[in-house]
Amino acid sequence: MPSLEFLQPAYDLRGVALSVLVAILASYVSLDLAKRVQKRDLYLRLFWTTGGGIVMGTGVWAMHFVGMLALQMPMEVGYDHFMTLLSWACAVSTSALALFISSRPRLGWRLLVSGGFVMGVGICAMHYIGMAALVLAPGIVWNGTLVVCSALVAFAASAVALSIFFRVRVLNGRQAQGAQIGAALVMGLAISGMHYLGEAAANYPLNAVCLSAQALHGEGLHTVIILACLVLMLLTLLASRVDDRMGKQAAKVSAALEMTSASLDGAHAELERLAMTDPLTGVSNRTLFQERLENALARLEQGTVAKMGVLFIDLDGFKPVNDSYGHAVGDALLQQIALRLKSVIRDVDALARIGGDEFVLLVDDVAAEEDVRLVAQRILDVMSTAFEIGARSVSLSCSIGAVVYPDQGERDRIVADADAAMYVAKNGGGNGYAFFRPHMHEDVSELVELRQALREAVETHQLQLHYQPKISGRTGQVNGVEALLRWIHPVRGPISPAVFIPIAERFGLINAIGAWVIDEACRQMGAWQAQGSKVRVAVNLSSHQLRNACIVEQVRDALQRHEVQPGQLVCEITESVAMERSQAAKGIIEGLSGIGVVVSIDDFGTGYSSLSSLRQMRVSELKIDREFVMDVHTSKDARAIVDAIVRLAHALDLRVVAEGVETAAQRDALIELGCDELQGFFFARPMPPQDLMKQGSPLMGAACSGSAEQALFA
Repeated sequence: MPSLEFLQPAYDLRGVALSVLVAILASYVSLDLAKRVQKRDLYLRLFWTTGGGIVMGTGVWAMHFVGMLALQMPMEVGYDHFMTLLSWACAVSTSALALFISSRPRLGWRLLVSGGFVMGVGICAMHYIGMAALVLAPGIVWNGTLVVCSALVAFAASAVALSIFFRVRVLNGRQAQGAQIGAALVMGLAISGMHYLGEAAANYPLNAVCLSAQALHGEGLHTVIILACLVLMLLTLLASRVDDRMGKQAAKVSAALEMTSASLDGAHAELERLAMTDPLTGVSNRTLFQERLENALARLEQGTVAKMGVLFIDLDGFKPVNDSYGHAVGDALLQQIALRLKSVIRDVDALARIGGDEFVLLVDDVAAEEDVRLVAQRILDVMSTAFEIGARSVSLSCSIGAVVYPDQGERDRIVADADAAMYVAKNGGGNGYAFFRPHMHEDVSELVELRQALREAVETHQLQLHYQPKISGRTGQVNGVEALLRWIHPVRGPISPAVFIPIAERFGLINAIGAWVIDEACRQMGAWQAQGSKVRVAVNLSSHQLRNACIVEQVRDALQRHEVQPGQLVCEITESVAMERSQAAKGIIEGLSGIGVVVSIDDFGTGYSSLSSLRQMRVSELKIDREFVMDVHTSKDARAIVDAIVRLAHALDLRVVAEGVETAAQRDALIELGCDELQGFFFARPMPPQDLMKQGSPLMGAACSGSAEQALFA
């Protein structure tokens, strides 16, 4: 079969330029239409999507038609009616799809890729069906490579068009006008490029005859179609402008109507807002929270929602910060806390401030307790970062009580039940959460009674200091004592510090009690000194005291008042508090060391110390936690940990104290490992100061010989 020879068709440059112009104009109109399909009214959105698809599709199809007109053939040509109509339908449906996609609220990559692909297929179908409307015998021979390239250009141009539609639709004013013109140029050139690349893929046989010459043909018909498309697009632009003007006029009328009642409505709304919100933090107040809670309960009873959660949030250690830094810092801190709490909840939830440092949170429509547990954990996490108030860095935690209704609690006591659960979390050391259980109300009643009794204990001097000796690991003599707080209630008898210390921290009594402990320890040292005995006494500082900017001055005043040398006082600070990132805590440690007080890291090994932190901090000793001492003589792991701590401390010129020594085997193992001081029931229990002075006291046990007084004050 002889090979075919092909025509070398020429293009009318004026026709080519006209086709590109039509493509650019069609693109400009399309971009303008993309803004209309976002209207909230369903019928207007449907109108602009349908009408826009017809106008935009007709414009793109007309560009193809004009481009075909620019092709100069040696024979008379025409176009099949059905195929021409089908190519127009492809262009219109593809354009409507583009406008529909551009109206979506988000254009993710999946929608962009899938939409671009479908649009590309539609454009290719429009082009090649339109080419097929030119019926030749023999038929067009296609260059497969160029066909594929034209399809790729169609896909890429479609994706770019969608992206441009989505971005330009939200612009306004001159910026929108400039962006729309630039985008129309890009889209028009891309559409034209695809068309002429597809044209280049077509090879026309030299002796071909046009079988559709008697169908759609004629220069006059071409001109009518072009003019009709241009008029259609111009009318669409005019309708868009009228729509814009009517929208602006409607907005002006609406604004004018609103202004007539704005003063009264605004004043009324402001009064309602003030009546329902906390003026300091801007969150809801107790009144609005109760209203939201009642609405949530009504929806629950109607079956609209299954369950709901209420969280009672109480700040740990806010009162000392407020007292130390002043109310301005406290107010700024509460504002930041409210912002953090709002950042972790949903719009449907309700946050309210109901007290000085108390917040409540309604978690609406939950499936199970686990949902509320996740919210509580998010609150703890967001509170773990220090707050920056001016030049100060303040660390706070919170205690959270939770109720999941109707699984837990009573309808009329939901907030009270959450409050009771919060007390349990607070008694557990704070910085945690607890879910309500029925027995908790009894616990809260007991807690309230103990709080009042503790206030009276501070005022009536029911608190005492007992002293436990610290034994030298090298000589067996008593190097000093640790002051331990005791509460002897006139009716209840001795109350454990594990019970009353959390209560003191919860109700803001810990700073007053801590100041009394420091003063009493210094007074006792002064009394012993007057009797000719110089004793080193260790006291424990709580995390709340380390947030008190006045603590260094309190210590300095107590030492001076009782004429005690600073080196006789040891301040023990737990490892977790000493190593926290709070600049306030670090500054207090530096201040205590600066006045000559010995700083000791208590419970060492249970926290998260780093070598760099230990090296930089001005501390003098480490105190190994009793958890490691307990098994030091039987467990290789415990022994290895103690050995490592001792070596580390000595390498940093720090003394090592081991607490909780209860057996001779533990004592021997710790002495062998090089501990500098030992402390525990094996040597002596904490005792009143007068017992330490008694001759012949069994203070030393088997640790040393001689009287207690000789050992203690050697």
